[in-house]
Amino acid sequence: MLVTGIFMRLRLSPEGSACIWIDMANLTEFSLTDAIAVLSRTPATLNALLRGLPNVWVRGNEGKDTWSAFDIMGHLIVGERTDWMPRLRIILEKGEARQFDPFDRLAQFEESQGKSLDQLLDDFARLRRENLAAVETLNLQRADWTRRGKHPSLGVVTLSELVATWAVHDLTHIHQLSRVMAHQYRDAVGPWSAYVGVLKCAGHSDP
Repeated sequence: MLVTGIFMRLRLSPEGSACIWIDMANLTEFSLTDAIAVLSRTPATLNALLRGLPNVWVRGNEGKDTWSAFDIMGHLIVGERTDWMPRLRIILEKGEARQFDPFDRLAQFEESQGKSLDQLLDDFARLRRENLAAVETLNLQRADWTRRGKHPSLGVVTLSELVATWAVHDLTHIHQLSRVMAHQYRDAVGPWSAYVGVLKCAGHSDP
């Protein structure tokens, strides 16, 4: 049965007794408020996780051509400067007539040189705060979410898809951070590795 968007199903527990299982309905409709709820929390989440950690957690990676926590922070900063807001404005001002500039997902390796992790955390927090304030000043309406732009490899995308991806991109790299950091203790956990799922994670791709 369905009660106010929540699906309730009657099942038997492993012991054979009747139980009610509750499944949330699929969350498919974009909401700017919901997206900003994630986007606004990411800087504090990363700050709490990373600031002041020993280098084993911050600079360690998963091997050749992989990223450390430091590299991930640099990547997020590049995205705040060159990806999300510039593309949002292109959609609003030019639509499909102006293709997005390609995103350099490796730019952090040059741009973060000589900086500390604390600097990266501060820079990211500032840029995110500025970008969300800019979104607010645009006073975007429901009708704006179907406006379209052109991605260099994906083709036509909508404004809502861009902002939804912005939020999910944060979650992607929070997930990546946990995996990279766990990797540093992959041997130290010994036989418990059989039960620690993060050590078996197949990875992610970056949009």
